[in-house]
Amino acid sequence: MVPLYIVLAAVVIFFLWLGATYNSLVGLRNQVKNAWAQIDVQLKRRHDLIPNLVETVRGYMVHERETLDSVTRARNVAAQASGAGVAAQAQAETALNQALGRLLVTVEAYPDLKANQNFLALQEELTSTENKIGFARQFYNDQAMQFNNRIQMFPSNFVANSFNFKLAEFFEIEEPAERAVPKVSFS
Repeated sequence: MVPLYIVLAAVVIFFLWLGATYNSLVGLRNQVKNAWAQIDVQLKRRHDLIPNLVETVRGYMVHERETLDSVTRARNVAAQASGAGVAAQAQAETALNQALGRLLVTVEAYPDLKANQNFLALQEELTSTENKIGFARQFYNDQAMQFNNRIQMFPSNFVANSFNFKLAEFFEIEEPAERAVPKVSFS
């Protein structure tokens, strides 16, 4: 009779462990999804700011049509990449960052524009949004790492494989120029 209780207790403990492990994996997966949604919110905010920035700059930069058009195209591609997966969206956002960088460098040649209050407000808002995107990306990658660790570590990897949990993708910079240290000049 005692061996039956031991076996029964072992089975109950196993199923309790299985349920707890499954629930923690589901919780981590949902945290990853939530973290991605936070990135999406900030990217949407940036995508909404860019047309206002382009319109403010357009009046001053008559000869810089190609720069403005490239920012607009990159913004449209990035907006369409929403929901296409982490890698596709990261690639589109990298292209948008580069186009915005070219625009902001071009602005340096227009002192009247640099002093325009609308432009300064939009530039500050864009900078704030970029900071929020950076924090959201970092939070997402932290959540993805925790989830991936749980999926790959013993013994929870048995539960993850049994219930078909997939690794979360990291939001990575793939463009070497984005990894480079920016040059700061006060001249």
